[in-house]
Amino acid sequence: MSNIFQHNIKVLFQHCDPAGIVFYPRYFEMVNQTVEEWHEAGLGYSFAQMHLKRGHGVPTVSIGAEFSAPSRMGDVLTWRLTLQKLGRTSAHLMVEAHCGDELRMTATPVLVSVDMKTGRPVPWPEEMRPRMESFLVAK
Repeated sequence: MSNIFQHNIKVLFQHCDPAGIVFYPRYFEMVNQTVEEWHEAGLGYSFAQMHLKRGHGVPTVSIGAEFSAPSRMGDVLTWRLTLQKLGRTSAHLMVEAHCGDELRMTATPVLVSVDMKTGRPVPWPEEMRPRMESFLVAK
C-alpha cells in the first residue's frame, strides 16, 4: 500500500476571482506548493536544499487538470499526492484537492529530475529514490 502525502491549504482572498471562487491558475500554484511540501516533509529533501545546495531541479514538464467543483474563500482544501509512475529521471504524480468528502480538483503533473547547470535530465538522487517509491501506487 502506498503512502499518501497530505496537507491543507485554506482558500484566501488572493486565490479568488471576483465571483469569490478559486481562479483556476491559483490551483496550479497550490499544486506546486503541494509538490514542494511533499519534497520537504514527505521526502526529507527540501527545495532549498535541492536547488541552492545541490544544483538539482524538478521542473514540471507537463500537467493535466480537471476541475470537479468550485472552491470558495474560506474553504480548507486537503491536498493529497501520490506517485503514479517513477522513471529513471521522471515522476508522474496525481494531486487531488478535497473539501470534506467533495473532490474539487485533480492534477497530473510530470516532474523531471534535472541538473540545473546543464538543464539536462539526470537520475533521481540515490538517497531520494527509495523515499519516492514509498508513495508509489501499486499497479
